[in-house]
This record gives sequence, structure tokens and C-alpha cells, in this order.
Amino acid sequence: MSLQVEKLEKNMADLTITVSAEDFNKAITQSFNKNKSKFNIPGFRKGKATQALVEKFYGLGALLEDAIDIAIDQSYPTAVEESKLEIVSRPQIDIKEVGKNKDFVYVAKVATRPEVTLGEYKGVEVTKADSNVTEEDIAQELLAQQEKNARLISVDDRAVEDKDQLLIDFDGSVDGVHFEGGKAEDYPLTIGSKNFIAGFEDQIIGHKLGEEFDVNVTFPENYHSKELAGKPAVFKVKVKEIKRKELPELNDEFASEVSEFDTLEAYKESIKESLALRKQKRAANENEHAVVQKVVENATMDIPEPMIELQIDKMVGDYASRMQSQGISLEQYMQFTGMTIEKLRDQMREQMREQAINNIKTRLVLEDIVKAEKIEVDEARMEEEFAKMADQYDMEVEKIREHFANSDSDILKNDIAIQEAIDMLVAEAKLV
Repeated sequence: MSLQVEKLEKNMADLTITVSAEDFNKAITQSFNKNKSKFNIPGFRKGKATQALVEKFYGLGALLEDAIDIAIDQSYPTAVEESKLEIVSRPQIDIKEVGKNKDFVYVAKVATRPEVTLGEYKGVEVTKADSNVTEEDIAQELLAQQEKNARLISVDDRAVEDKDQLLIDFDGSVDGVHFEGGKAEDYPLTIGSKNFIAGFEDQIIGHKLGEEFDVNVTFPENYHSKELAGKPAVFKVKVKEIKRKELPELNDEFASEVSEFDTLEAYKESIKESLALRKQKRAANENEHAVVQKVVENATMDIPEPMIELQIDKMVGDYASRMQSQGISLEQYMQFTGMTIEKLRDQMREQMREQAINNIKTRLVLEDIVKAEKIEVDEARMEEEFAKMADQYDMEVEKIREHFANSDSDILKNDIAIQEAIDMLVAEAKLV
């Protein structure tokens, strides 16, 4: 294999890779061995015909596709290593020459790590996040506890109001034709939940128990069912039950029932303390984010487009994994939304592009600060991290250590170094 490297504008490079005729012929043979059972030649059992016969009967093209993949898989990693480039994208392959008894020549267009020009990063000034606990904060927490301990009271002396909990019957139609999923009996609905099409819940407000009436709505243009998207619909609705929440009174009795404290004042004080810890942690995270973003804004770099695309692909993959962990597959999500995988990816690409660019910039800047500040992670610091992870995941330290001994620990070291860089930036920042 031979290699020519041509650096291009905007942190792109062309790797012209030549695989010798001898090695490419071997790749063709590997392709034949991989696929020989698929070929059917008269007079021969499947898989028993020679390579020469297969090439004569089917043509060399039948073996070339896999041969090309094999040759690229074998040569590209070596080319990357020899190039000494820090490649940050998947290669775009352009085949220049291919054939039996010929050198196989292809160009791999790649993105390379952009150079970062650091701006001011020590002592940057940002607005300090608020960590004060207000009386309103405490009141909201108390209200949440009241809501949690509320009881439902049946209502028959007034019309439906916001936040009422109902049982309804409904039957929907479009142009007089009933549609699948448009009918239900004793359906539970909380007014204000926005679980229905826009305008549906609002039109129930003001109607009384036992009343039957029409609700007129229009399905959104992006509705998952194409047959209904953008169509006006009429729902015949009947209110069968109205219930409202009755909140418990805020007093000492309430405090003793929902907490370990005998008085409301003591309970409120404990809420204040827990809110203070929570807000301090959130403020610390917000301060950290603000400092890092300021440092990133002060830096300059030219990010190649393929690097952005790779980051978006990673974020889409992470999103799909999170859905999977919640019991929803990507296929189910597409079925529910009526989207194709291509449309979904395009939509997510558009939504995630700005965040992807920011993620890349942040990582590059922090990595360069690690280099500039000569931050190194020694074994003692790694042991601290192992102990922390063992405690977090309720595992033995030795098991954590073994895991990273058997896998690439460089990623963990890099992450620790970056966090230490962040800690340094925050420590030296001016929070005003």
C-alpha cells in the first residue's frame, strides 16, 4: 500500500491510497470465498465452482463490490496511521481505478481536527447564578405537597372548570365519516393537560354534568395520520363525571402527616434547607456552564462540515438509545409520528445542528486548554475516580479497575483532565 496526502482548505484532506495489484487480487479471492455458495453454475454444486469459472460465467463485477470493501477495510486504517493526521470524520470514498491485475486506487476525503486559537480563558467575567431561596420557592414546594395529598371531590353543582378531572364519552368524525381511534367511553381527562388536539379541552369548559355537545377542532398539518392531517373534525362529547381536587389545609397537622416534623414552621424550615442545597448545586452547574461558554466564545476555529455531521449522527444515536431505554423503539416512534427514518434524521439534524456545533467547539477548546495548562492525570487521580465510580455504581473498586485495565483508559483520563480544566476555569472566573 502507498499513500499520498493532500491537505485542503477548511481542515479537509484527501488521502490517495494505492493497493497493489497483488493485494487487490487477494481481496478478489477473499470476496470469492465469501460469496461462492451463492453462485449457481450448471454442472457444479453450489460453492464447488472455481473462481475462474465464476468470473467467466458471472463476470468479475460479481466479486468486485465485496473485494473493494475488503481492500478498503484492510488499507484505510494503515493509511490513517501513516498520514499522521488527526481525523475527525468518516471517510468519503471516491474510487479512481479498480480491476483484476491492476492497482486499486481510491481517494478518502476526510476532515481533520481544526486548529483552535484560544482567546481569554483565565479570569473571564460572567453573571453569577442566583442560589437564594425565596418565600415563593417554599410556597411552590408546599403546594406540590398539597397537590400530592389532595383528595378528589365529585362536582354536580357547576359547569366544568380548568383543572377539573372528568370522565367523558366522545365520538369523532371527519366529513361525517367516523375514523379509527376517534371514539371512547368513560375516558379520563384532566382539563389543561393538553392531551387532545388544540382547542378540544377549552371547548368542554362551561358545560355541565350529563350535557351532550359538539366540539369542533382541526387536526394539525403534521398529525401522524396522513388521512386526518389538516382536516376539520367534529367530536360529539358527553360529560359523565366532574371531580375537583380539594387541597389539605396548611397547618401543623398537615406537616406531621407528610413529614417527620410536628409543626408547619419546622417543616418549612426543612424545605428551605433542602431547596438551598438543590439551588446551590444548580447554581454551581449554571456558573460552570456560563464560564465554559464564555471561554468558548473567546476562541476561534473553523469546524469542517463532516465533523458536524458525525456529531449529529452520534446525538441522533444517543436519542434513539434513550428512547429504547424508555421502552420505545425508533421504529415505534416513526410509526406513531408517521415519519420515515430519513425524514426523522433530517428533522433531528436541523434541530440538533446548533447544539452539535457547540459540543464540538466546547470539547476542542477544553482539550487545548488541557494542553496549554499541561494538565496530566496520574495514577493517584485515576484511583480517586475508580473509588468514586465504585461508590456510585455499588461495585468493588477492583472490578472498576479491571474494567479499565481491559479497555481503553485514555478516554477516562481525557475526561478527567477536561473536568480539571473546567474546575480551574471556574475557580479563576469572576462571578459578578
